[in-house]
Amino acid sequence: MSIRDTSGQDLPRAAQVSSDRKRRRWLLGGGLAVALVAAVAWLATGWSSGTRSYDASRVRIAEVTRGDLVRDISADGRIIAANSPTLYAIAGGTVSLEVVAGDEVAEGDALATIDSPELRSRLAQEQATLASLEAEAGRAGLDARIARSAARQAVDQAEIDRQAAERDLERNRRAFEGGAVASIDVARAEDNLRKAEIGLGHARREYDLQGQGSGLDSRNKKLLADRQQAVVGELQRQVDALTLRAPFNGQVGQVLVEQRANVAANAPVLSVVDLTRFEVEVRVPESFARDLAIGMPAELSGGGGGSTHAAKVAAVSPEVVNGEVTSRLRFTGDQPPGLRQNQRMRARIVLDTREDVLMVERGPFLDQGGGSRAYVMEGDVAVLRPVRTGTSSLGAVEILEGVEVGDRIVVSGSDQFGDAERVSIN
Repeated sequence: MSIRDTSGQDLPRAAQVSSDRKRRRWLLGGGLAVALVAAVAWLATGWSSGTRSYDASRVRIAEVTRGDLVRDISADGRIIAANSPTLYAIAGGTVSLEVVAGDEVAEGDALATIDSPELRSRLAQEQATLASLEAEAGRAGLDARIARSAARQAVDQAEIDRQAAERDLERNRRAFEGGAVASIDVARAEDNLRKAEIGLGHARREYDLQGQGSGLDSRNKKLLADRQQAVVGELQRQVDALTLRAPFNGQVGQVLVEQRANVAANAPVLSVVDLTRFEVEVRVPESFARDLAIGMPAELSGGGGGSTHAAKVAAVSPEVVNGEVTSRLRFTGDQPPGLRQNQRMRARIVLDTREDVLMVERGPFLDQGGGSRAYVMEGDVAVLRPVRTGTSSLGAVEILEGVEVGDRIVVSGSDQFGDAERVSIN
């Protein structure tokens, strides 16, 4: 009996390897097909939900909330002295400085003296003219009194003559009644009385006219003297102003001339700084200038200690320079100690507060759409919607229509969407 071998059961090794390779190829091809179908399905889904697709890292999305919107302005400011006048030379001359920059001075202290021989000479000449006019005015007054005295004497004499004529007429009438004198004597006495009365009337009118005339002349002389007195007073004021004095307690700021320098009239000499009153000068963008008003509340920080200080808008410049408007803030309470000229501080000006409004983080979308449209997220798709915006602050903008609380808006990066109605955010 013969034993069968396994030659009929075994297969060649090469044939088995070829079969495994075919199986792997089918499996790999099937996997690639499934992946391709999935990719096509994903792309089809993205294409059906939006016309374009963008990475989420290229945009910024903010959620719509409800709260109080505070419109404010933040700006860097610098400390300036609220009162820092510059003293000028009242006339040309040689300057003698009594202080140097940084010296502390009290009100009324002499800071500099200007030697002006021309101004002092003019003062002496005008003073001499004043003395002459005052003498003339005194002489005119004396002449007026003499003239009134002479006129009064004439009036008194005329009064006596009238009384004498009246007594003579009375005596002649009695004598005529007794038969001692003729009627002609009575008539002569009556004429003498009438003549005395006429003389008295003229004397009185002469007295009045003489008083008026002498009074006018004396008044004119006095007015000339008063005018000259005003001229002398003004020159005396200018001579006194040759000594520059501190207008208040403070510190000498800048000295603008050298010692013993010759300066012209109205030339700046030095400045004085009031150390007790400081203000903060800030520059505000032109777009906010129309909203600024004197008296608006503000906060200042950075003056030392890390605390904030209440302030208010004290002044707003009427002109725009380089797209900015200069404003001044004044401390409403006690100003922080240790402030220095030109020191930097951070200012925040509160323009308005709107309570319980819909708002979202401010971003470039406000300018790109003109405030009339925005991309609102619906899942992973950003849909362009019409919206209506209201007031805005530096950090937020009010939304009046188009969204609800909890909606998400693409506040930055929507410029890359073009005018697409729907885009996909991955």
